[in-house]
Amino acid sequence: MDIDDARRLWSTYDRRFRDDPYPAFAVLRRHGPVHRVSLRSGEPAWVVVGHAEARAVLTDPRLVNDPDRVPGGRRSEDPLSAVGLGRHLLAVDPPDHTRLRRLVGAAFTPRRVEALRPRVAEIVAALLDGMAAHDEVELLDAFAVPLAVTVICELLGVPAVEQGTFRGWVKDLSAPAGDPAVVRASAAAIGGYLSELIAAKRGRPGDDLLSVLARAHADGQLDEAELMSNAFLMLVAGHETTVNLIGNGTVALLRHDAWAALDEERIPAAVEELLRLDGPVEHATVRWASEDMKLGDHAVPAGSRVFAVLDAGNRDPDRFPDPDRLDLGRDSGGHLAFGHGIHYCVGAPLARLEGAVAFRGLRERFPRLSLAVAPEELRARPSLLLRSWTEVPVRLR
Repeated sequence: MDIDDARRLWSTYDRRFRDDPYPAFAVLRRHGPVHRVSLRSGEPAWVVVGHAEARAVLTDPRLVNDPDRVPGGRRSEDPLSAVGLGRHLLAVDPPDHTRLRRLVGAAFTPRRVEALRPRVAEIVAALLDGMAAHDEVELLDAFAVPLAVTVICELLGVPAVEQGTFRGWVKDLSAPAGDPAVVRASAAAIGGYLSELIAAKRGRPGDDLLSVLARAHADGQLDEAELMSNAFLMLVAGHETTVNLIGNGTVALLRHDAWAALDEERIPAAVEELLRLDGPVEHATVRWASEDMKLGDHAVPAGSRVFAVLDAGNRDPDRFPDPDRLDLGRDSGGHLAFGHGIHYCVGAPLARLEGAVAFRGLRERFPRLSLAVAPEELRARPSLLLRSWTEVPVRLR
């Protein structure tokens, strides 16, 4: 593969690239940390594949998350903004971001998250009991999805009987770039559901996160668009990263013949290494150049899109030697799986906790776990933002 092929693969985002983007990322990195590519619309964009350069992009104040802050404004191009859900944490900048993160972040402090450990362990045990009745299961539907959905819905205050209603909508949200109609329809459906739920919370508030946000709205700490947008973000992003961590991590462990080595002491470090090796978020949310600027040797005009490729930065050999190798003893600190800077994933402590409890339970209950298909048969979901498999069939014994 030459450099033109690698740039073309990123632009077309075909199945070969989706299933294994890492060879293309390696070619791009060998030819420099920043590359000009074409979006499907033909518009140019810049992708950043080096670890140090990605960190710099994620903290550069000239690269903004709010498309209204670029010349001419670009919010009209955001499918979530089209249905009133575009004022979430990942699409605003300070001072609005600072205010909103303070409200949401109170639910995800390490102390509050650690208090959830017994409940997460209880959910994991129940799911493993259900799986044990079978010789083979699809790991995402049987385990990762119900675990992550149950935990985030309980945290938000979504009634248990309704927790399965939005999963199809969430899958549609990760439709390929260039298909905003599907994203708009799914986002509108979730927005309508959340609007009814929040209205009920106003009448009968609890100690859940949606009730907290509803009270903050009543007190004037956030407006209606911010309330709905951040409720939407917590519901969707609050479980997708965990699902992908469990799915991607299990596949990586089995592909690298490391399942047997996953002992109790190694699990915390193993979670970090799995996040680094094949992280749940492939690209950070788009940044916009608020002014004409330079990225490396590239002149980037104001209004341009810039993508920090987190999974590419995490395999930069200048930061992680022998980066394609799974090493459960590696110091993976400094990986970019949850981003970097002020937009670092607010739910990272929860994802880490769920991942650790999930892998511990799976390893103890099913020590002979194996893939039920050849690794090359696995297919990735068509999402530029997220990195995940459509299915992970496994044999339990």
